[in-house]
Amino acid sequence: MKARQVIASIIVVAFAGFGATVIAQEITRYNEGNYFYTSITIPPGAETMYLSGSGARPLADGSWGDMKQQTVNTFERFKQTLEEQGWSMGDIVQVRAFAVAGEDGLDFAGFNEGYAQFFGTAENPNKPVRSFVEIADLVVEGWLVEIEIRAARMPD
Repeated sequence: MKARQVIASIIVVAFAGFGATVIAQEITRYNEGNYFYTSITIPPGAETMYLSGSGARPLADGSWGDMKQQTVNTFERFKQTLEEQGWSMGDIVQVRAFAVAGEDGLDFAGFNEGYAQFFGTAENPNKPVRSFVEIADLVVEGWLVEIEIRAARMPD
C-alpha cells in the first residue's frame, strides 16, 4: 500500500513540475544584432497575427517621400492597426521588406533609419527577425518599399 502512495506522490510531483514549465513558456529571441534577432522561437499556445504587405501613403503634396519617410509612414500605420486590435509593436516577431531602388539607388540606410525608430528603442526594446529583399518593382507606383509583419504574444 505504501509503495502505491509513493508512486502516486512521484507522479503528482512530476506533473506539477511539467505544468509549471508549460505555464512559464515565453517567446524567446536569439542572437541579437543591431536591428534584428537571427531567430525567435514561438511556443505552442501563442496568439499570432499576420498583417498583409503595405506601403506608405502619399504625402500632402502628392509625392511619396524617400525610403526613410516611406518606412516610417508604413510602420506608423502598422502601429495604429496593432494598437486598435489590442496589440503593440513589441509583439512583432517578423518583418519582411521588399524594396526597389529609387533614382539614387537602393537606400538601405534610409530603411534602417526609419526602422530603428520602432525597434530596439526605449519604448520598444524588442526586435524581430527580418528579411530585406530588393526587387524590380512594386504594384503601387511610387512605393519604394512594401512591408509585411507577423506578430505573436503569449495569452494573458
